[in-house]
Amino acid sequence: MSLHGKRKEIYKYEAPWTVYAMNWSVRPDKRFRLALGSFVEEYNNKVQLVGLEEESSEFVCRNTFDHPYPTTKIMWIPDTKGVYPDLLATSGDYLRIWRNSARCQTLLHFSVKVSDTETRLECLLNNNKNSDFCAPLTSFDWNEVDPNLLGTSSIDTTCTIWGLETGQVLGRVNLVSGHVKTQLIAHDKEVYDIAFSRAGGGRDMFASVGADGSVRMFDLRHLEHSTIIYEDPQHHPLLRLCWNKQDPNYLATMAMDGMEVVILDVRVPCTPVARLNNHRACVNGIAWAPHSSCHICTAADDHQALIWDIQQMPRAIEDPILAYTAEGEINNVQWASTQPDWIAICYNNCLEILRV
Repeated sequence: MSLHGKRKEIYKYEAPWTVYAMNWSVRPDKRFRLALGSFVEEYNNKVQLVGLEEESSEFVCRNTFDHPYPTTKIMWIPDTKGVYPDLLATSGDYLRIWRNSARCQTLLHFSVKVSDTETRLECLLNNNKNSDFCAPLTSFDWNEVDPNLLGTSSIDTTCTIWGLETGQVLGRVNLVSGHVKTQLIAHDKEVYDIAFSRAGGGRDMFASVGADGSVRMFDLRHLEHSTIIYEDPQHHPLLRLCWNKQDPNYLATMAMDGMEVVILDVRVPCTPVARLNNHRACVNGIAWAPHSSCHICTAADDHQALIWDIQQMPRAIEDPILAYTAEGEINNVQWASTQPDWIAICYNNCLEILRV
């Protein structure tokens, strides 16, 4: 199977800069909306909000706003019912929470057309209480079960769990604020990623990976100890981890400059249940299917986005079931959680969404 040659199975957007961070909106009224973060190696960077115009079948930029340093990650609030404010979070030097609101334009003095978005900074969260300076944040995750919880990972070896007050009473325009619920030294070296697990109710369990080459699991109710789920045999730094969306026993991780993705089962610590190794250059992104426990997408510097069916584990997974070749090294892949037919990838200055 290939995605090539099909009509409007692919929509493309070209940004004015290299795209790195990217995330799908999950609000029911904003179906084909994504946030993109620039990767420019200087202080001044940007975030763009783009949406697909269903009539013209073109992506339109709804808003661009300034961001200090490149965003290491962007996430929309995981609010599938649309009951919270329309919030967006970014990590970089700090964790920032942004609020979006419609900007109305009056045309010909009588009709009002809502076309663009205004984005304003709601709060800036610094995990270093003793200083205005903080160690850069490598990543963060927003808890899907309780959107008032976020977790950040930092190069200072810590993970921080934040509590957010969003004031979700309708009509109330109070500011969003946040406080540190807990901060812990998670690894012996830099922490590169953090992700909440859906296990045990979905609020309290999370895992992290880092430069010490380990995957560690934590429970907010018992922070006095953690569980090492996996250690890279060569102690290579692990850059990303991603939980299976349907079966909380499985997670995927990848090593720095590694060409394979390792699938782990928390019930069988330290032994991968599968290795996905068809890529010919280093893997940059992992995304599990939102609707299926046995499908996962990987993307790499070899220009390839590969979808795998892993249901025959622990038998070896030889080949992906679907491959797409982009026009550049793929920096990021995101599978739309509320629209499981669509995967987004970014490479160079381009965003593409692919129907799968």
